[in-house]
Amino acid sequence: MDLGIRGKRALVCASSKGLGRGCAEALAAAGVDLVLNARGAEALAETAAAIRATHGVTVMEVAADITSESGRAEVLAAADGVDILVTNAGGPPPGLWSDWDREDFIRALDANMLTPIALMKAILPGMIGRGWGRVVNITSQSVKAPIAQLGLSNAARTGLTGYVAGTARQVAPHGVTINNLLPGIHATDRADALDGGLAKSQGITIDEARANRAATIPARRYGTAEEFGAMCAFLCSQHAGFIVGQNILLDGGAINTTF
Repeated sequence: MDLGIRGKRALVCASSKGLGRGCAEALAAAGVDLVLNARGAEALAETAAAIRATHGVTVMEVAADITSESGRAEVLAAADGVDILVTNAGGPPPGLWSDWDREDFIRALDANMLTPIALMKAILPGMIGRGWGRVVNITSQSVKAPIAQLGLSNAARTGLTGYVAGTARQVAPHGVTINNLLPGIHATDRADALDGGLAKSQGITIDEARANRAATIPARRYGTAEEFGAMCAFLCSQHAGFIVGQNILLDGGAINTTF
């Protein structure tokens, strides 16, 4: 399917690896030029070079901390006039409700709620002025069904979801859509870290922890960055203009709910 976005320009955050890279690869395959951001300069440069070589699109890379005001300013300067925004940031650490204090919540809110909001506030006016735009926020399945040990993520990402629900309806008349992608477990570094913690706490191997968790997913496997990226690219396409303010699960059926 031709997504109809060849020649558009996208900012993809946290895109040197994992789900962010999956989104960047899929957009590049559709002919979209990219501004890539991540903290690690070396991994980001390698990803940018690989995407250029594979897809022949223009790729600009900005190594900066998108959750800081200075880093955000640097990224936004490079991404001026983008048509597509994909927000993404690593989740806060797991733990128990009793582990977290106010500063832990502030850090989680800064990374997983306030940073995406700041990016949207900066980029949406240009999209509205041009009469077309796509925003995809990578959140988590935990906004549908909270994960006890990820209380910081539950709180911050649910706050972002509420913000998007109202904002998406306000910008839709201008040809701009905002939607959220809610990943379940995918084969990424984040999953490896969570599986490692589980293996340590239960006295089992990481492979055993991974197999045990995969067995709880109806699809009986982890998702891939490639299939996640394909859904992101579709939401950014010309065919998705009637999808507004939605929260789309990509979890292999793990969340057992009718709606």
